Amino acid sequence: MTKPYSNFLYAVSFYTVIYLPPLIHALGSGSTFAIAYATATVCAIVAAEPAQRIICYRAGDASSFSASILPNVSYSTLAGGQTSICALRSGGYTLLCWETNAPKFPVKRLYYNNTILLQSLSIGGGKICATTNTTPSVSCWRPVGNDRNSTDEPLNGNYTMGKITSGFGFSCGIVLSENNRVTCWGRNSVGKDIEEQFGNLSVSNIEAGFSHVCGVNSAGDLLCKGDNSKGQLNVPLNKGLNFASGLALGEGFSCAIRRSNGTVVCWGSINETSVEGIELESIVSGLNFTCGLTTRNFSIVCWGPGWPGNNGLASNASANELPFGAVILPGPCVQSPCNECGLYPQSSRLCFGTGNICKPSPCFNFTTPSPPPASPPEVLKQSSPWRRGLLAFLIVGAVGVFMGICSIIYCLWTGVCCGRKKVHNSVQPTITRTGSNGCPGSNNSPSSRSFSIRRHSSRAMKRQRSGTSSKHADRAEEFSLAELAAATNDFSHENKIGAGSFGIVYKGKLWDGREVAIKRGETGQKTKKFQEKETAFESELSFLSRLHHKHLVRLVGYCEDKDERLLVYEYMKNGAVFDHLHDKNNVEKSSSLINSWKMRIRIALDAARGIEYLHNYAVPPIIHRDIKSSNILLDTNWTARVSDFGLSLMDPECDRNYRPMKAAGTVGYIDPEYYGLNVLTTKSDVYGLGVVMVELLTGRRAIFKNDENGGTPITLVDFAVPAIIAGEMVKVLDPRVGPPELNEAEAVELMAYTAIHCVNSEGKERPIIGDIVSNLERALNVCDGSHGSISSGALSFLSD
Repeated sequence: MTKPYSNFLYAVSFYTVIYLPPLIHALGSGSTFAIAYATATVCAIVAAEPAQRIICYRAGDASSFSASILPNVSYSTLAGGQTSICALRSGGYTLLCWETNAPKFPVKRLYYNNTILLQSLSIGGGKICATTNTTPSVSCWRPVGNDRNSTDEPLNGNYTMGKITSGFGFSCGIVLSENNRVTCWGRNSVGKDIEEQFGNLSVSNIEAGFSHVCGVNSAGDLLCKGDNSKGQLNVPLNKGLNFASGLALGEGFSCAIRRSNGTVVCWGSINETSVEGIELESIVSGLNFTCGLTTRNFSIVCWGPGWPGNNGLASNASANELPFGAVILPGPCVQSPCNECGLYPQSSRLCFGTGNICKPSPCFNFTTPSPPPASPPEVLKQSSPWRRGLLAFLIVGAVGVFMGICSIIYCLWTGVCCGRKKVHNSVQPTITRTGSNGCPGSNNSPSSRSFSIRRHSSRAMKRQRSGTSSKHADRAEEFSLAELAAATNDFSHENKIGAGSFGIVYKGKLWDGREVAIKRGETGQKTKKFQEKETAFESELSFLSRLHHKHLVRLVGYCEDKDERLLVYEYMKNGAVFDHLHDKNNVEKSSSLINSWKMRIRIALDAARGIEYLHNYAVPPIIHRDIKSSNILLDTNWTARVSDFGLSLMDPECDRNYRPMKAAGTVGYIDPEYYGLNVLTTKSDVYGLGVVMVELLTGRRAIFKNDENGGTPITLVDFAVPAIIAGEMVKVLDPRVGPPELNEAEAVELMAYTAIHCVNSEGKERPIIGDIVSNLERALNVCDGSHGSISSGALSFLSD
């Protein structure tokens, strides 16, 4: 259900920045380029570069190309208003807006939320609407100071929405959950009238103008509804608009792209005379002019009475090609495989290898008569998408035939075809399957064995998955050293908050208000220490730029400037678990929120879920190698997240290039089997997590001086495990938390027995991470009193 501005602000809590320029009279939906018609400004997303950055051009202003719109950041969608333009960052977690009537296009961040992601975007009539990845699936809100007292009818109903679009005072969307019908909402009756006119028609694409909407139905026919005062609903019947592709609507006109040849047709108060014969990939309209992206060279042309230099609609008026000097992206770069309609031609090149451009839906099969065959030279001159696709098919087919012949020759030569040799095929299949060991394509199940504590039950674990680890890989921003120095008060001592695997960590505040933690590596090219820091920097950057999970600390960006190496993370307000357990300020029970058994069990569970993602769902699987309480951080909501990937490695079972190296980690947490025998497996992380669980239970450090032994250092494992096994766990529990209540006692016992199996000296005797998560989930439920009594004999373990 769509919520007005005030309710939406509540939904995103403190993540929303209360700012929005006066977005009025915007028309249509988000695209890869947008126009602010009152200032004749066009902004577009650049293709074929490492970052899908934005460039802008204001008609008649050669100095309007703006480098201030975060040039190292990637964007997916743009939408324009009268004088303003907004952009969604790739991934949909940030929305930026800027005014085009200001000298340097100053940028303001409107929205930031790493959980509630924005998708389809539209701006119109003083408000902004976006679909989200949550329920309700559409949210609309009004800008601050722009007629905030007026009523704004919300979208009634909890729908699964597809594309949305906005006109003046209303918005419409495609209801995917109701056979793709059109629904509209807004502060005037225009939207409801349009919805009634569409009725139960199924549509695959819609676009709004000032007071009308056009859509493509399931048969590929173009239908327009709403105001027809200037003939904008009168779709030409003789212009070949069946299977219409891109749509763009203005105040009193409509335009559509023919799927057959990519040329545009306009009707109503504007015509297409000025762009006859020009093939276009997509089009966008303002109030009184239209711009299109050309197929020939991905440049932008604009035409219509509102565009400077095109006063009137004379037949000899020519479209104006904008002097961008760059290739413009024809569609958003996404991480999906484009299964519906397939890949757009040149997709990989245009996205610079960081995603795919999917062909727009619907995917029609052409049933209209084919044009007469052209001679070979003419075919090569044509640039329509289907001809290019045919040429690509022929080339790929020829290459395939050649490779097939080569394969047969090789097969006969080596004798493989006759069964004389067995050749190991290391090529991964297109669709990988994560086996029990977490490696792509693995079908090997681990050998099962029973612990002295038997397996109680087996159940499916339904927890959050963040998709493949390559998703949203472009989220890492590149910062300048000057930006990060300004954010940390020139790396002042007052801003220092800790140290990581390769440097000192500072608290910082970026120019847009985001609080971050900035880890700065040491300098000095010739030192061995610098080489170690360089390795840690590359490790964290390569892993965290593709790992996104609610229980892993998110990487915001990085900086490489000569000898300087810096990493920027989201700021964890409540610090490290280590500090809460061992800091001198946490002597009294009331000094920390983690001084409750339920909270400590939840922290262990959060950390286990983060490790489970690394082991089971990241592709390829990752071993952290330095699990300890100082690397488990607490965010604003006291959710625990695993941090510091400077020592992380791919799982050796999946890394064919893996070579044994000197064991790394932290004394007290390092797996003894890994330290002594140099055997690294996912069970090494399990050992570290087990020590952290014992640390949470006892409140003691991993290595401490035991006064009973005359101050001799002792490991926490040697101190606590014998007591737990002997049934004297109460003697080693942290007294700051107090004796556990009835349900808490059973939950703490379950966590304790899980922990002692994790710290077994032999890796094969330790449980797998999935079963650890299961036991901690059950412990938390027992702590809440929701699942009754569970004895220590009911632990759920599966060893390999």
